[in-house]
This record gives sequence, C-alpha cells and structure tokens, in this order.
Amino acid sequence: MVVLAATAGCAKGTSGKEPQMLKPGIQAPDLSAVDQNGQTRTLASERGHPVVVYFYPKDATPGCTKEACAFRDVWDRYKAAGVQVFGISADDRKSHEKFAADEKLPFPLLADPNHVWIDAFGVPTRLGMATRVSFLIAPDGKIAKVYPEVDPGVHAVQVLADADTVKQAR
Repeated sequence: MVVLAATAGCAKGTSGKEPQMLKPGIQAPDLSAVDQNGQTRTLASERGHPVVVYFYPKDATPGCTKEACAFRDVWDRYKAAGVQVFGISADDRKSHEKFAADEKLPFPLLADPNHVWIDAFGVPTRLGMATRVSFLIAPDGKIAKVYPEVDPGVHAVQVLADADTVKQAR
C-alpha cells in the first residue's frame, strides 16, 4: 500500500487543465524518481506491502516541516507495520537532501521538479507547488484511499491506522 500526500488547492496543473486526482480502486501509475540520497525509487518495487507517499508544497516550510516531522515521529510504527513512506514535492534532490538531514527524516523524499508524479496522480498545484493531498495505496498497487484535506500535525497517525486496516483486508 502506498500513501501519497499532496497539498489541497484549486489551481490548475502544469498542463493548464484541472487535474483529475486518482480515485480509490484505480491502479497507481508505475513511476520512478530519485530520492534525497540519489537512489531511484519505484512504485512497482513497493508491491506487496502498504506504502505512504505524500505530496507537499515545499521543503523546510512550516506546514511541510510539521507534516514530515509527524511521519518521522511515528516512523518506528510505520516500519513495524511494514508500511513505506514517500514524500514528494517539486523540489530538487539537493533541497530534499538538506531538508531530510536538517529534520532527521528516515524515509525517502522523491524529487519531482518536472511534475511527473504530481501530474500522474492529478495533484492540484498552486504557484508551481503540489498541494497537500495523500493517497493510500494497497499492497496490490491500487489506491485504497485519498486524503484531499490534510492536517499536517495528525495526518501521519491517521494514515497509519488506515494502512493497517487495508493491510488486514488482504
């Protein structure tokens, strides 16, 4: 299961059209991106277990730091539950590297400067930045739940509870 989070907003995507966010039951696109350490990560390699991938606007901003640190603070519970977390923004790898080091983030932050993931998941953007939206992807690679409105401080715990439910439903 993969959870993707992005920020809520009403702006148009990079194509100029209103994005259509993927809905539960849809197969998540098979994408890859480089994380803060230069390692290529793919959704296909995460099949068989839940994964959290969340979209967020910008590294080191107050709300994004709060959300990332909330995932960090319960990371041991995610690991114990067998749930992977991916954070995604339009920031580049170097920005992710600094943000992850400064906040001691133990999970991958994927660089999406060309909006490949953002567009594929239909995540709205504002001023070129992803909005805060999450997608929970089940072990079979299908989207289990979409979180279009995210409270950065409590979202990580909420998604973990849902990930456990989806995992048990297999």
